[in-house]
Amino acid sequence: MSDAHAIQPTRDDTPRHYVLSGHVIDVGKAAPGLHIVATPIGNLGDITLRALATLAGADLIACEDTRVTRKLLDRYGITTPLTTYHDHNAASARPKLLRRLGEGAALALVSDAGTPLVSDPGYKLVLAAQTAGHTVTALPGASAPLAALAVAGLPTDQFFFAGFLPPKAAARRARIAELARIPATLVLFETGPRIASTLADLAAVFGNRDAALCRELTKIHEEIRRDDLTTLTQVSAANEIRGEIVLVIAPPTATAERPSERETDALLQQALARLSLKDAVGEVAVATGLPRRELYQRALVLAKEGRHGAAR
Repeated sequence: MSDAHAIQPTRDDTPRHYVLSGHVIDVGKAAPGLHIVATPIGNLGDITLRALATLAGADLIACEDTRVTRKLLDRYGITTPLTTYHDHNAASARPKLLRRLGEGAALALVSDAGTPLVSDPGYKLVLAAQTAGHTVTALPGASAPLAALAVAGLPTDQFFFAGFLPPKAAARRARIAELARIPATLVLFETGPRIASTLADLAAVFGNRDAALCRELTKIHEEIRRDDLTTLTQVSAANEIRGEIVLVIAPPTATAERPSERETDALLQQALARLSLKDAVGEVAVATGLPRRELYQRALVLAKEGRHGAAR
């Protein structure tokens, strides 16, 4: 894989072009600065003409995986050099990229799919570039969260993107509890191997909210399942679901603002099974909005009942 410090500065008279439907389109050198370029989330046709011109006109493209980005560039006949910039090398790669910007280079930043800075480390590079006085330009395009919102059939006037939930069960449930009372449609990323357990945890905390499971968006096997969380949990438990998934979940309703005593007890019991009494009360208080004092008294009763039950 290429590395930023090993790439020689590109001459301004270097031929730059992209190929579209068999036609070679010549472009000029992109303006100096950092260009945040959205790329397709699946279908390689979902890219703008401005993005193609910028990728072809840049001196260097920073990407998560050169193999993934090279497929896109090959599709459009673009030969701009690539270098890696991802979670594992960001700290060491960032100074090299900033040095290239300081030399007047045009640097394009892309992710493996979609809009950079959505669930990737790009914001640190953007902040560093802006702090150093470099121009930062956004080239909008494909975005998995927005694509999922468009087809979910759920309210879009307010939405909250929460990215990936923690992979470990206890941390995931704690995060779900934090998200429970956000008065907006929720958008989450998830993987096939974890989708069944994630849906089960969501249903346990959120109840029977409407949701959409959006799988492999824009790809050949694109699939949109719209149902309530309980049904989606049952479907995912009975069927292997593969691919990249975006979950869109309806906001809480007015009637869901105060859970029933039974629902509250269930949340407390789940929390007490993995947390201290204090932490369990805190988690459920965040999830339900109920007073901590009230929850604490109920948790004491449930904890006592649990100990007595275990002794029998």
